[in-house]
Amino acid sequence: MSESNMESYPPLFRVTDSNRTRKPELKSEEVVVEDGGGTLEPSVLPLPLVNMQCLDAEKLDRACREWGIFRLENHGVPSNVLKELQEHAKRVFEFPFKAKQGLNNRCPIKFFWGTPATSSSGVAVPRANNMDWIEGFHLPFSQLHQHQHVHLDPLINDFRKLLEEYSRHLTRIGSTVFEAIIKNLELDLNELKSCLDESSGLIRVYRYPKHNINEHVKGLHEHTDSSTLSILSEDQVGGLQFYKDDQWFKVKPIPNTLVVNLGDMMQVLSDDAYKSVKHKVELNKNKARISICYFAFPEENTLIQSSHYKPFTYNDFQAQVQQDLKLHGWKIGLQNFILK
Repeated sequence: MSESNMESYPPLFRVTDSNRTRKPELKSEEVVVEDGGGTLEPSVLPLPLVNMQCLDAEKLDRACREWGIFRLENHGVPSNVLKELQEHAKRVFEFPFKAKQGLNNRCPIKFFWGTPATSSSGVAVPRANNMDWIEGFHLPFSQLHQHQHVHLDPLINDFRKLLEEYSRHLTRIGSTVFEAIIKNLELDLNELKSCLDESSGLIRVYRYPKHNINEHVKGLHEHTDSSTLSILSEDQVGGLQFYKDDQWFKVKPIPNTLVVNLGDMMQVLSDDAYKSVKHKVELNKNKARISICYFAFPEENTLIQSSHYKPFTYNDFQAQVQQDLKLHGWKIGLQNFILK
């Protein structure tokens, strides 16, 4: 990162050449290839491609059943909206760190850093022993429109308007994909509509700093999402990796496409036929990375049932995740609800 924007990062992320150490070491389970420069890194595995204009049920089913993650093209989000979102996000993240923290006292936009695991208030508390090198903004859909009556920096207000427009596309995409998945599973959509509640959806805008210190530093540690569906828009820096067939693979960014991954709730609804994909983010040593993710959840009190898991509401699940974080420092998730 340059000296000009050092103050925009959390203090612990302000790394200079003087305190860099050895190159990261790879974990034993990672697939490695030579990149031409002699370094070893996980290989790139192209994601299944799903065309939203003509959803192919068989392709979608195979992507969900064998991968848990796929790329979406022809999704209907104007390319200029995606481009402007990225540009605005970069500019908002350039605000001084203290100014971004100050947003939490003035409006529903919540700034966090060190972990994406937020409490019900949207505030995250970094843990030094398991910290992610990530910062971001947490924006519930239900509160996006509230910002129009709050006195905000014009750049942030413009960003809010863009996100509000983007959220309308996301709810359309999320509901269309969800309905197609439920049909593939031969489940009753009317009974399961509350498992994708548009009003409880949220957007998180992330920035990962450029970094090249050691193996202990991660952009985002491996995890599964607690959502029903997650929809990601990212810049061209890369860093996203997913776990498949006991190996880690890199995702190569492709302009004007979205990446969809299944969350824990979809795994339960499918009776484990579809998997909540494990994924993580590695830092880039030369560039910061910007990504924007939409998370779609069930209604809080919706009873989620499966032959493989104890019945629970999404509130129950979230409460268990918070307890996991307090007791263990990480999410255990669905394993807590497996029928013995």
